Amino acid sequence: MINESTPETPATVESTPEPLAESTESFGALLSQFEQSHSHKSEDGTKQLEGTVVSVSVDSVFLDIGFKTEGVLLRTAFENNAEGVVPGDRFPVSVKGRNAEGYYELSRLKVAAVKDWSSLEEAFAQKTAIVGTVTGVVKGGLSVDVGVRAFMPASRSGVRDAGEMEKLVGQEITCRIIKLDVAEEDVVVDRRVIAEEEARALETSRYAEVKEGDVISGQVRSLTSYGAFVDVGGIDGLLHVSDISRSRVNNPEDVLTVGQKLQVKVLKIDSESRRISLGLKQLQPEPWDSATETYKVGQRITGTVTRLMDFGAFVELEPGIEGLIHVSEMSWIKKVRKPSDILKQGDTVEAVILSVNQAERRLSLGLKQALGDPWADISKKFPAGSAIEGPITRLTKFGAFVQLTEGVEGLVHVSEISAEKHINHPQDVLRAGQIVKAQVLAIDTEKRQIKLSMKQLVPTSLDEYLEEHTEGDAVSGRVVEQSSGHTIVELGEGVRAICRTTASAHAQVESKSEAKPDLSSLTSMLQARWKGKATVAAQPKPLLAGQIRSFRIVKLDRDARKIEVESA
Repeated sequence: MINESTPETPATVESTPEPLAESTESFGALLSQFEQSHSHKSEDGTKQLEGTVVSVSVDSVFLDIGFKTEGVLLRTAFENNAEGVVPGDRFPVSVKGRNAEGYYELSRLKVAAVKDWSSLEEAFAQKTAIVGTVTGVVKGGLSVDVGVRAFMPASRSGVRDAGEMEKLVGQEITCRIIKLDVAEEDVVVDRRVIAEEEARALETSRYAEVKEGDVISGQVRSLTSYGAFVDVGGIDGLLHVSDISRSRVNNPEDVLTVGQKLQVKVLKIDSESRRISLGLKQLQPEPWDSATETYKVGQRITGTVTRLMDFGAFVELEPGIEGLIHVSEMSWIKKVRKPSDILKQGDTVEAVILSVNQAERRLSLGLKQALGDPWADISKKFPAGSAIEGPITRLTKFGAFVQLTEGVEGLVHVSEISAEKHINHPQDVLRAGQIVKAQVLAIDTEKRQIKLSMKQLVPTSLDEYLEEHTEGDAVSGRVVEQSSGHTIVELGEGVRAICRTTASAHAQVESKSEAKPDLSSLTSMLQARWKGKATVAAQPKPLLAGQIRSFRIVKLDRDARKIEVESA
């Protein structure tokens, strides 16, 4: 009996299927029928034929094998991927079956066509490939006619599911005997092992042919998050996501599709792990080679934000060239803590090139520079002494910051807020957002600092006094301070003037304060005055601290806010 149910391992066959209707026929009749249906066998009992090359395509070689339909071999079945193979060349081949297009699938392996049990035993001993025809689907696998009835387990059929197994029925296949029991007429064959051996031979041959730096054709077989596997003539190479394009690719599915044909460059071959690294972008021009000619410092460019980092934003200027906008180069107006505060991925931005480093492939960009530096002409817009008006942007313990224009702030120190009273903290009298008026005291463009004063614009007692008086006016005041050459006179609250004193008057003040009084001289002066016989000209009375006297304004400078008087 012939066992038709065989376990997954090829070593044993445990059960026997129900015999088919024709099992009652003699072995000789079966063999004769088989031979008649395969009239293209050669006399030596092999399926080996001589094929003549009729044409060569991108991936296949077509051969005339003497049948009505041509046979086909993949180019990878030949050395150097069939380079040099031309029509008219002859090669020994064997028929494996037919493909979907109707061509005979060929093999360069020698395949035996068994005629009897001795031929089966010889093929089994030498592990020679044989041909057979799938006759039907049975429990656990397929029934195969190899001159006798044989069983092929489903796991050794080389197909994945029952639907594909059904498609094998009626097809001629190449297989190997993995179990033979002549006494029991028990034959088990394996198709998958032949396909695996051919794949290994093809892979070995292909690995030997491919060299680093070669540009070869391939077809995308599958896509992953990290790249694409590309079939390059029977072996797979990895096209990593970073080697797909000069532009940044986040997902290979965005630019590639399964089945797509590509020209790729072999970047690296690892013979031990049998891995091939492929590159697609390496076939494109390297943009950094001409970066210094294309991009100049100070040039305005437009690009797309590709990614945001904590320290800045990367902007693509062209495929393969990105520039970095550091957070410190994003705004004149405020301190940017993270790029996402003002930018998002995909934004189109205009920036200015700050530096180009071709060796390190780095390009620095400035976003705020494209807007113009508001400090460039700030001294012309707001000269010292001019009055400004703007909102308070922030308060600190030492003062208040006031916005003069977009991107420019000035500081009103706490001591410059009010002339009327002492202020401990700006928030006691001011609030953020409040519109205030101030006077520009000084500008330091290098340090980007502006000093402002609010109290300078608030009218004071001195301002009012200056407006109400003119030179020549007679006024009264109190002497508050004396020093060499001049005296300070208080004309009103907060209003002080300088009174120049003559040397003689100053000497009189000193002599009065230092010399001892001459009583006899004083008596003579009093007698002469009472008698109306004064012979000495009247001298001006000396100025003494605390005295209230009459004065005359001799100079009044409103711009400098200064007053000079003389004793009347």
